[in-house]
Amino acid sequence: MQVKKLGVLGAGAMGAGIAHLAAQRGIEVVLCDIDMKFVDGGVARMEKLMAGSIKKGKMTEDEAKAVLGRIKKTVQMEDFADCDFIVEAIIENLKIKQDAFSKLDTITRPEVILASNTSSMSLTEIAAATKRPEKVVGMHFFNPPQVMKLVEIIRGYYTSDETFKATEEFSKQLGKITVEIKKDAPGFVVNRVMMASAMEAMKLYEEGVASMEDIDQAVKLGLNAPMGPFELMDFVGIDINKSILDYLADETMDVRWNPPLSIKLLLKSGRLGRKNGAGWYKY
Repeated sequence: MQVKKLGVLGAGAMGAGIAHLAAQRGIEVVLCDIDMKFVDGGVARMEKLMAGSIKKGKMTEDEAKAVLGRIKKTVQMEDFADCDFIVEAIIENLKIKQDAFSKLDTITRPEVILASNTSSMSLTEIAAATKRPEKVVGMHFFNPPQVMKLVEIIRGYYTSDETFKATEEFSKQLGKITVEIKKDAPGFVVNRVMMASAMEAMKLYEEGVASMEDIDQAVKLGLNAPMGPFELMDFVGIDINKSILDYLADETMDVRWNPPLSIKLLLKSGRLGRKNGAGWYKY
């Protein structure tokens, strides 16, 4: 399917990034959040990125203005009424997501697909809040969405083949490469692998096997990874990593996902990673 108008719920790093990507691809976007300050903040980040691109000669000022001109800012979900496709990118809280999907179900046209950018939560449970579970799907982008090529497309229990195919086509419209997550398993693929690596890194650190710096260096040089596990946790956000571990532990009842003391202490100390200047490392 060709999406002409996209609704994005949530103007944080992921939501604003998805909106920016779509607008760059010529798609009209409605960007919504609970407060206009969040929407304005998301657009300001787009402007900053494009200012850098203009300075490097990668785009013109007119092209940047055209991108911003395709984005409608709003705090009213009702403005999604004429959108062709919706992507939700709000807080990783199941109840809040279900409430949002329930409202989206009443606002949007019956044929519109409702996608969630959740990084770990059950699409089946999210879809249960709607009367169109066959049209609810996971569309997990990676940060930053404008750059990272992958989109995990996750099937909920009732997600139809038509919905999956349409989401796959929209992902290609955005220039993405997709993988199919056939079962609605906690953490999907990337986060399961990523968090398993993070858990082992934290255990090695807590056991005194090696320093954070040396663990990161070993992974980067030994596995040819762009970032070490501690650097990656800081990039994603300590709070988000802890939330994913809590969810995996609750859903699987597997003690191997219980968050280590070190990450709990970081979160209690208010060190959230790059976004507030301090996580495992200081920035």
